[in-house]
Amino acid sequence: MDAQATSVLNRIIRRIPNKNIENLLKKWNSLSADQLRALDYTRPKWMIVEHVLSFCEENRLNLKHITNLEMIYHIENPDQGTWHACQFAEAQDDAVCVELTQFKEQFKAHLHGVIRHISIKMKKHEDEAIWIRIAWGDNFSKPNHLKPTYVVHHLHTSYVFISNLMAKHKIFLCQALVIATKHGSIKDGHLSTRSLTAMRDLLLRRYQQAFPNAHSRIPQERNTLSSHPCIGKEHSDHEEMRHQMSCEAFGHSPSPKLETAVYRLETRYRGNGNHTLSDREEFFRGVVRFSSSSLLDSLRHCVASGMAEGPVTPLLSAITQRGRNYFVITDKGPGVSSQASAQRA
Repeated sequence: MDAQATSVLNRIIRRIPNKNIENLLKKWNSLSADQLRALDYTRPKWMIVEHVLSFCEENRLNLKHITNLEMIYHIENPDQGTWHACQFAEAQDDAVCVELTQFKEQFKAHLHGVIRHISIKMKKHEDEAIWIRIAWGDNFSKPNHLKPTYVVHHLHTSYVFISNLMAKHKIFLCQALVIATKHGSIKDGHLSTRSLTAMRDLLLRRYQQAFPNAHSRIPQERNTLSSHPCIGKEHSDHEEMRHQMSCEAFGHSPSPKLETAVYRLETRYRGNGNHTLSDREEFFRGVVRFSSSSLLDSLRHCVASGMAEGPVTPLLSAITQRGRNYFVITDKGPGVSSQASAQRA
């Protein structure tokens, strides 16, 4: 095997816990049963790598087989790296009729037509997702398999998920996706996270949502009640109302595990007490970042427990309702309060 294949294999094995290596190699289906039994998975990683390399040489495996192993690893471990969501727009009339074979042919044909040296592999997963691995080269250099781009798309949905894409390759990939899916354009979805699972659950609505009911439509009226014949029942009603509002905004537990939400501020000072600040022409600029191991669960708990006052601000509920975790907050004009804007950063 060449140096790239050896480096890719070494990186894969070193990423995997020892207890999971055997299962991954079985799914790879490139080593014999005797070879798998001969491996000692309790040994240090470098020794396991050396033994696997020797078996690969014995079986005359090449870079193609190693990149297949890498794809299996990423499909089995999707919540790694940083994923970015993009959204298709302007669907053509026959976009809903695109089949897997047609998608593959048009996607590959476009990229091979604009880049001389490029490696493209595709796999269809059990959940109907199309996984694409792209190793980029150019007209003078061979594909770099150590820095591949990964793309995940569910046919007939308006979203695509991309990881490890360099800026210089973005236009080529976007053109290929638009052509293969029969859309007119593609745009940034303003959603990024380390968890592909959370991203898909949020945008494809694969989590338990809550919808408004009679309790959540009148939170202000209930808050104005100064007394109640039964204090316990009043507290219970308020608790129920907070729970409903929190679930409407962030879904039932467990929610998609987003880790961050970022709000970029471009606003002016509004107040009568400081003319020096209120007379400034330039914007106040800053960034507010919310972080948690499970941000939506944390926000829902804050509202349900009463730590945050309801109803939930649209700036936070927009995370689930609009499927994004990056916002730009701008001034809409004199005397108008700041609102979440969909403008690109």
